[in-house]
Amino acid sequence: MIGLVLAAGAGRRLRPLTDKLPKALVPIVPGVTVLDLTLANYAAVGITEIAIVVGYAAGTVEARVKDFETQYGVRLELVHNDKGEIWNNAYSLWCARDHLRYGVLLANGDTVHPASVQQALLDAREDDRRIILALDTEKPLADEEMKVICSDATGVERITKQLDPATATGEYIGLTLIEPAAAADLTSALEQTWQRDPHLYYEDAYQLLIDQGFRIDTVSVGRTDWVEIDNHADLARARAIVQRRPTTR
Repeated sequence: MIGLVLAAGAGRRLRPLTDKLPKALVPIVPGVTVLDLTLANYAAVGITEIAIVVGYAAGTVEARVKDFETQYGVRLELVHNDKGEIWNNAYSLWCARDHLRYGVLLANGDTVHPASVQQALLDAREDDRRIILALDTEKPLADEEMKVICSDATGVERITKQLDPATATGEYIGLTLIEPAAAADLTSALEQTWQRDPHLYYEDAYQLLIDQGFRIDTVSVGRTDWVEIDNHADLARARAIVQRRPTTR
């Protein structure tokens, strides 16, 4: 299994910090970016082969590859998304389709979280589970969150931002374990999704799979300190989270 990070978007709501940087390289505290934290998390759970999907300001990631590899003891491969500035992440994940056959631990490039989330996903692996989502069932939900309805009996039934928060089981926090057995089905669903509308999310491809009878499972991450960085308020929360940790490396 390899790590996979989606870091192709432009992060317009974080301007001017993202005028020349992708969100994944915006400093949280001096010398520490989301990508630093994500790579450290992968290394902490024993995953050292990592692909990063890049698009907007890709050269800034390319320039840091050797330093990242040395610092975290990982080997990086960049996957280029030529639509990163204008299309959504269903296409971005599809760009990495050739890597899905290895099995991937996927992380969005704008989510600050501890390595315990990756470990929880790895610990939840079972022979009949092909896709497992990390789910926060503790956080109060609002309109913007990627909400999920699921049960132990059926797995995920709905995943969309459009759900009434009162009906949702929890929030998908942007990390997924994808087994090799899911690669072909997910690749097809992603292609159908971005071809239908290039502005759709990869979670829309998950819903397409569910509608076709494909079971997607979840693992609860408990009371985990995490944040998805969409705007400056989120960045401030990320800084507070990182500063509360004993170490940032």
